[in-house]
Amino acid sequence: MTEKRTCLYDKHLELKAKMVPFGGFEMPIQYSDIVDEHNAVRQACGVFDVSHMGEVLVTGPEAEKFVQYIFTNDIANAPIGKIYYGMMLHETGGTIDDLLVYKMGEHKFFLVINAANIDKDYKWIEEQAERFNVITENQSDYYGQVAVQGPDSEKVLAECLGLACEDLVFYTFKTIQVEGETLIVSRTGYTGEDGFEIYGSHAWIQGAWDKLIAHGVKPCGLGCRDTLRFEVGLPLYGDELLDDITPLEAGLGMFVKLDKDNFIGKDALVKQKAEGLKRKIVGIELSGRAIPRHGYDVVVGDEVVGSVTTGYNSISTGKSVCMAMVNIEHTQMGTPVQIRIHKKLQDGVVCKKRFYEKSYKR
Repeated sequence: MTEKRTCLYDKHLELKAKMVPFGGFEMPIQYSDIVDEHNAVRQACGVFDVSHMGEVLVTGPEAEKFVQYIFTNDIANAPIGKIYYGMMLHETGGTIDDLLVYKMGEHKFFLVINAANIDKDYKWIEEQAERFNVITENQSDYYGQVAVQGPDSEKVLAECLGLACEDLVFYTFKTIQVEGETLIVSRTGYTGEDGFEIYGSHAWIQGAWDKLIAHGVKPCGLGCRDTLRFEVGLPLYGDELLDDITPLEAGLGMFVKLDKDNFIGKDALVKQKAEGLKRKIVGIELSGRAIPRHGYDVVVGDEVVGSVTTGYNSISTGKSVCMAMVNIEHTQMGTPVQIRIHKKLQDGVVCKKRFYEKSYKR
């Protein structure tokens, strides 16, 4: 299958980025060095091309009722300008995708979904929408998107792009009329640092990218996007969330409102919670420097009790750490475990999934 390209593809080639397939797109994994890019976001500011993400607009008299039905979080009576994180689930409770829901109006919601799942998600959304008085529109081909992340991001948006965003707090957004078009600017971030996402036409996003690079903002690839999100315990669909992994198993129960009206997958999660989890995602810190990778076995005694979902030598802390799906009896904080790395068992201990403290504007 031919990989798709974002509106910034040529810009990445000009910057000599290393390109890789990701989510059906050719994407930059790094430009200079993953460590340099990672540290730029932690200490100053970096810009990511996230135009590969999908966008779906839901409008109509039953828009809120519909989104409530397909989404685990509770958006009832939400204020316009608020963003919610949550999941869309199978009836079995497994995760179709994790997503953001932007409330744009009383009967208007903007859904941001993962690139690899755009076609699958939109087909499923359309199928569910048949029973509701709503209109769904896949706007993924229209929008480009950049994420400007880091402690200097608010200042950079104002100085470089003329976008005043100091009024936005964490998980809010606004629309801004600029150069004859409507931008969506949000403050969510996927890095553990303060940061903004800008959605606009391909032409506007291309121009914004050029201005940011000329301003000295460091271009950052998917490599450091993964190390950044991982350090602060944020999940990645395909690793910590899957068709056969529920949000409860992923430790994301706070984004699942079991007390709201029925939503797809609710019954399965209520049952799972009542019966007790059999496994869940935990953090593991190794005593040595060996690096745990996705799929490596987690071992207790002679028994394989789980597997690594994401692992790195943490750039911000210098520790070898991972997230892993582990049988429930071995998930208590402080439990000794081992990880099989290149046929050798490396000692570790169960710890919090957040290996580095987040820094957001509340």
